[in-house]
Formats: sequence, structure tokens, C-alpha cells
Amino acid sequence: MNTQAFREWLLHHATARQLREEVLNAPLESILHPSVLRLKYLGAFSLIGHPLFYWIWSTWLPQPYENLWIRCAISVMGGLLMLDWFASEPSLARTQNFFNVVCFIQLPLFFSWMYVMNDRNAVWIASLSAVVLIYFHLTDWRIAAAGSIAGFMLGTALADGMTRSATLQPATHLVVLAFGWFAGLMLGISGANLRRERLNHSLATIGIMAHEMRTPLSTAGLIADALLMEARRSPEGNRAGKLEKLGQRLNALTRSMNHHIDMQIANARLLQLAQYSDRISAGELISDVVAAYPYRSTRESDCVEVIIHRDFNFRGSRVQFSGVLDNLIQNALHSLQASGSFPKPGDLRIEVGSRGTEGRITVSDRGIGIDAALLQRIFEPFFSSDHGTGHGLGLAFCRRVIVAAKGSIRVKSEPAKGAVFTITLPVDASASHNPDRGDPK
Repeated sequence: MNTQAFREWLLHHATARQLREEVLNAPLESILHPSVLRLKYLGAFSLIGHPLFYWIWSTWLPQPYENLWIRCAISVMGGLLMLDWFASEPSLARTQNFFNVVCFIQLPLFFSWMYVMNDRNAVWIASLSAVVLIYFHLTDWRIAAAGSIAGFMLGTALADGMTRSATLQPATHLVVLAFGWFAGLMLGISGANLRRERLNHSLATIGIMAHEMRTPLSTAGLIADALLMEARRSPEGNRAGKLEKLGQRLNALTRSMNHHIDMQIANARLLQLAQYSDRISAGELISDVVAAYPYRSTRESDCVEVIIHRDFNFRGSRVQFSGVLDNLIQNALHSLQASGSFPKPGDLRIEVGSRGTEGRITVSDRGIGIDAALLQRIFEPFFSSDHGTGHGLGLAFCRRVIVAAKGSIRVKSEPAKGAVFTITLPVDASASHNPDRGDPK
């Protein structure tokens, strides 16, 4: 093997390994493009659709078999997705698990069963093929691939058992189903690749911008150091105090800009988040993040109030959760700045509490708030309410990190009344709880 061929072989295997890591081993997305409205629309479609199709297939265009009771049961089960207990928190494990159960039962399982009960006719093979494609559109392609096969096998077996027959599927029908399954599989993988590529492009763009910005920031840092050295060289001079303040302010600005650049790069690595299981004290984490945050002024730092009602420990990545809190603090400070008033103590409040097996971190501000129409989408990648500068990855990063720790995040807000972000996490039972503590500030 010559050198060029060897390089091509290495490149091929490196690319294949990268695809395995980023596509096959990427975190499962139980609900694709999750939002409150999307879940409620799907619930409404299930609630109305099954009774409607019962009427179509039993009265208008009669089919050999229909069952009102089963239709109603599945209709009600799907309609539960409209309830706020499920729809209001798409990132919760209970919502995602229930969504997967509903999709599996009413799509591949139910339609496979009806396909056999209706003598494997043309109407139901067409319906079953369409359902396979729909299934890949609603959930992760790996879940849809396994679920559609399992649903078909279980549904046809149940129907054959009820009809006391074990008729082989027509070869033409198997070909149609296989075509639909492979088409759905390819579309699902392509969709996952597109999401991955978009994130990679964002990361590359941010990396280029960061490289270009760090050079003048380094220069600014050197100028700040020179100003401080000049002030200390002649401490009795008339301009020494002004030079020192200017140097400190320039240094603070440089640290702040570098901090935000690092945070944006971390946000863009949504599909490259490593899984950790550090034992983290919520109170200690918040105290460290609040103390280290590069505020632009003392007025900003003084507006932050930390209240530890009851500390708790949880499992996750300390570095990633520091990034979560950095994002929430940055958004809150930006909202306060946009309100046009000077920040006052308590305008940004971070609270920690726990009850039983559930711990909570709440970040609230008295800023401009978030419009109700935007609340449904703020955790989606690439969606930003700040069309001028936002890239829409910060809150998506927050949700991915929190969900990886088996927690959830939700938001309540009204325009001109601020916003409240609530993080819920499972308490690590093996860790000892700290007693009640006061404000660490």
C-alpha cells in the first residue's frame, strides 16, 4: 500500500469512526423538535383523528373491520398529550417515555393489527406504509427503526391469534413495507446528519470568530497591564488613580469577552457533550459560578442575590452545569440591561431548595420578560428571541445538559415582568445533605 492509499484509508476510517460517534452514539432524541404546541397538536390530532377515521372506515368508505372501543381508548391515550402535566415539560423523562409509548401503540402496533384484521387489503397496507414514515418523523430514527419492526411483528401476531390464522404476508406488501421502512430510515439518518452538520458549522463559525476576536482582546489586555504598571510606577501622580481605574476596567472587559467566547463555543458543542457523573453540591456550584462570573460593573454583581433554602447534591458534569448557570445569568443580565433601568440588589435572584428526592434551582430576574409566543420555542436549537446577536444555542445547551442529568428545565415569563427559569434535578441519595444555609454572599 503506497503512502497516498494509506492516507485515504486512514481518512476513510477516521470519517467512519466520527460518523459512528456523532450519529450512532449520539444521545437519543425521544421527541424530535419538542415544544408545548407540537405536543398539544399531536394530542389533538389523536383525540379527533381516531373517531373521525372510525366514521370514515365504518360508514363513508366501509372496510371489513373496525372497532369503536379500541379507537376511543387510543384516542383518549393520545389526547393526554394535550394536558399541561405532559405537554408543558417536553424535556421530562415522564413526558418522553409516555410519548414513546403513545407513538408505538397507536402507530406501528395498532396499524399492523388493523392491517391483518382487514384481510391485508390495499387500504391498510397503504396506511401502514404511511405510518412507518410518520413514525420516523416524530422520534429518533433508532427508536423508530426498532419500534416499527417490533410493532409490526407484535401487531400481526396478535391479529393472527384473534382470527386463528397465520397467513403469510403477501410478498408485494412486504416489498412496499420494506421500501417505506428503508425510506424512513434514510430520512431519519439524513435528518440527524443535517442537525449535526448545522451544529458543526455553527461551531466552526464561532471558532473562526473567536480566533479573530482573541487577537485584539490580547492587545487590549496588554494595554490594561501597561496602564496598571504606569499607575503603580508613579502612585502619587495626579493621573495615577484614573489610569488604575481605566486599566482595571479594561482588564475586566477583556476577561468578560474571553469568558463569553468560551461559553459560546461550549454551547455550540451540543452533540459532543461528554457524559460525566460528578457529585455536585448545588449551593457550592452556584456560589462558585456567581463569584467567578465576569460582571461588567460592580452594579451588575451587586444585583445578584443567592438564597440557599436547602442545599442538595446531584450527579452531572460540574463544568457543563457551570456553563448552564453562566448562560442563565448572562440572559438575565441582558434582560435587565434591555429594561433600561439600573440593576438593583435582588433584580437577579438564584434560589436553591429541595424536598424529598427532588432538588430545584431557580433563576429569576426583573427584566423585560419573554413574549408568550416565544416561550414555546426558546429551548429549540437555533431559535433565539434576540434576532440581533443570539444564535439560539445557549438554552438548547442548558436543556441538553440538564436532561442528561435526568432533570428538567422550564420557564415562566410575562413581558415587562421578568422571567423565572426552574431547574429540577434528582437528589443524589448517596450524598449527605448540607443543613440549611443562609445567603452565601
